[in-house]
Amino acid sequence: MYVRKSVITLLCCFIGQCFAQKPPASDLFVQVNQKDARYLALSDGSTFIPIGANICFPRLISKETDVLAYYDHYFRQLAANGGNFTRIWLSVPLFEVENKEAGKYDVQQAERIDKVLALAKKYTIRVKFCLEHFRKITNSPAPFPSSVPFDRPVYAADIATMEDFFLTEKGKKRYLDRVDFFAKRYGNNPTVFGWELWNEVNAVNVKDKEMLLKWTQEMLVEVKKRLPRQLVMQTLGSFDSEAATELYRHYSQLPQNQLAQAHRYLDTGAALAICQAPMDELGSDAVRTLKRFSPDKPVILSEVGGVEPHHAGPLKLYEKDSLGILLHDLLFAPFFSGAAAPGQSWHWDYYLEKNSLWWHFGRFSEAVSRFDPVVEKAESFVDTLSNQLKLYGLRGTKTTLLWLRDGAVNWKTELAEGQPARVISGQQLTASLKNARKVSFYDPWENRWTQGTISPEGKINLPDFSRSLIVKLEK
Repeated sequence: MYVRKSVITLLCCFIGQCFAQKPPASDLFVQVNQKDARYLALSDGSTFIPIGANICFPRLISKETDVLAYYDHYFRQLAANGGNFTRIWLSVPLFEVENKEAGKYDVQQAERIDKVLALAKKYTIRVKFCLEHFRKITNSPAPFPSSVPFDRPVYAADIATMEDFFLTEKGKKRYLDRVDFFAKRYGNNPTVFGWELWNEVNAVNVKDKEMLLKWTQEMLVEVKKRLPRQLVMQTLGSFDSEAATELYRHYSQLPQNQLAQAHRYLDTGAALAICQAPMDELGSDAVRTLKRFSPDKPVILSEVGGVEPHHAGPLKLYEKDSLGILLHDLLFAPFFSGAAAPGQSWHWDYYLEKNSLWWHFGRFSEAVSRFDPVVEKAESFVDTLSNQLKLYGLRGTKTTLLWLRDGAVNWKTELAEGQPARVISGQQLTASLKNARKVSFYDPWENRWTQGTISPEGKINLPDFSRSLIVKLEK
């Protein structure tokens, strides 16, 4: 299908300068950008955009040689496509150091973590460590073969309930003693991006959820004392209901929580309608909501993907998404909505690896290369144009990047209904571009840059494209 020529009016004055995110030096730490707290930087002040996916734990393997081969493969694929970031859970059996007796730490397990970090350094990938994830003390084993257990029976001898763990000094000491072990080993390691207190802490099995907020407030301070050179943050479960909205408001606004993070999934069983929307809208909404809550803090969509209703396993439509339509949208939409990073996919094995989709990270990296959102003092904006085209933009002082997304095609039309994407043809931007000098286009599906022209009347003819197109405007 072809869409005939129409005129799109862009009511903004913008355009400009180039920047390339350099490979991060191994001795530089990641921190909140001191020039613009909405973004991240390395300790030399250069802007750092974390590009990567959750690779939290290997499934169905346990031998150390297999684990290291697994991470070498995944890190190599990610790095070859411009990736520089991942997330790993330290509380899974493969990495858990407190695995036999409470308060006793297994050095052999720690040496395994050392080896994974060495691989990450080899590929210049920063690692966000998640410290804990269990939800009960006992009786919460792995729910399915490739999952991990959600209990910590090693604590059962002297901690009876989760309430005891979060409320008593003994429970808090258990947590912080384990943090001390990691801090001594990794606190001066710049490969470590930062530390997440707990995966989806609101999912912990306690009646009084308010205690989890109070505990988080206290532990953010205590963990930062122990790990002052690295970022410290907290996470919540999927942002899929009105109740979750209020939780996200409270947690993202905690001053000690250095990142405002969100988990959100395409889930047709979710209470919020946005969770059944096209992936770009789903991701953009989460980012823009957190930006309203915390306008002066880096926002990251740190878990995103698709699930069967009510999180009953990975989305079955993944099998049909051999082109990575969902991945493309979850990468581009968050960053172009003002996030400090592209979205970070959850299903690293069921989706990314199975469908050989690592190339999408390279397309994102190329699209944003030579654009520094901090230097540009970028401001995000979202608009709907004619012929169902959606516009996500980062307006800079000298350069503006636009991501155009065809709103007529999405996961429902392409994956559920099997309709091919249409070709957008003959579209035109009419823009008031003050001192506009240059326009170029990047097709992320073809990996191709082309040059355009701006007429004396400020009109820009777009090349033909399907699904999406990057428009770069410069002074």
